Parts: sequence; structure tokens; C-alpha cells
Amino acid sequence: MSLRINDTIPNLAVETDQGTFDLHEWIGDKWAILFSHPKDFTPVCTTEFGAVAQLADEWAKRDTKVMGISVDGVAEHKEWKIDIELVGGAKAGFPIIADEDLKVAKAFDMLPAEAYLPDGRTPADSATVRVVFIVGPDKKLKLSMTYPMNVGRNFAEVLRALDGLQTAARENVATPANWQVGQDVVVPTTVSDADAIAKYGSIDAKLPYLRMAKLPS
Repeated sequence: MSLRINDTIPNLAVETDQGTFDLHEWIGDKWAILFSHPKDFTPVCTTEFGAVAQLADEWAKRDTKVMGISVDGVAEHKEWKIDIELVGGAKAGFPIIADEDLKVAKAFDMLPAEAYLPDGRTPADSATVRVVFIVGPDKKLKLSMTYPMNVGRNFAEVLRALDGLQTAARENVATPANWQVGQDVVVPTTVSDADAIAKYGSIDAKLPYLRMAKLPS
């Protein structure tokens, strides 16, 4: 069965280039982002890991941990980080899971149960391992995005989605298309007009079921 929104993520002991972690314990009371890749030393993935490294301060501002996943070993991860930091121009301080036995990839439903890694494999052998998972402090999956190998992920969008998830959880609201921090939010349909006005001061009713409001500063 696939991992779906609001499912509790599998709790696994994972080996990384920074040691072994219990996944739930590593998350603790933080938000977490897990981002997976089919193989070390691949061009698109190197740019993506570099982008994640550049955003270290942004993840910290949002009380969010990040962890990479790749189906190569610890030694390869440590060597690859040299390239990542060269390309990204920033320290790659996050751990990378060494998922050589595909335990994480299969538990998170990124690969078929019968998948294996042949000798002399190429990234195509683990091509589906290109997913972003955003996990809440409750260890539940809040969002996932899957990309093909030939399209680099937009980590500005990952950051925007994280902002939306955290705002929705904190304020009990929803966010509209293309929403950015500071813009109006969507008032839940379960909240009456009177209660919404009492809470936000005013509402902009674009449709009976679409009411916008500005969050208090």
C-alpha cells in the first residue's frame, strides 16, 4: 500500500554519512524534509543537493530538518558531498541515508517490493527514487512530490509548500494558489462569517464558499 497524506511515516533505523539514526527520533518535535535520489554523482541530483545546502538558513528559520536519501553507500556520500559543496557553494551539513538495500525506498513506496540493484547498475535501475516528503512533528506525511530524472526540483516551491503547511497547521486556515507568506489566506468553510470577522476583522467573500482574510500580524 502506498504512503498517503496523513499516514505515519515508517520508523526505520537508517545509516547515513553522519551516523545511524532512528528516523522518528531524528525528527523529534521538528518538521522534516526527506528528499531522495537514484544515485550519487549524477548531474541533476548534484545541483539539487547544492540547492538544499544553500537553503540551510531557511530550513533553520522554519524549525525544519532535512535529510537526503540515495541508494549508494556512506563512502560514496562523503565523496559526493565534495562535489555538492563545490557546485552549490555552501556546506552540505545535512545527513544522507545510505539506502543500499532499498529498505527506505521500499518502505516509502518509491520502488516495487521486488526491486533490486543489479551489478553495474545505472540511475535508471532506481529511477523512481526521486521524491520529496514533507513530514510534520507528529511524524505524519503532509506532502509528497515525485519528479522524473530529467527535471530538477524547484526547492523554492518546496520552501513555499512548507510555509503553507506550517501556516495552515498553526492558524487553521488553507492557502490559495501561488500563495506566499504575508498574502491573504482562505477561511475554512466550517467557520461562519460572523466568527471569521470576529477573528480576522474583515473577510473578502469572493464566492459564498471562497472567503479570504488577512492573518493578524
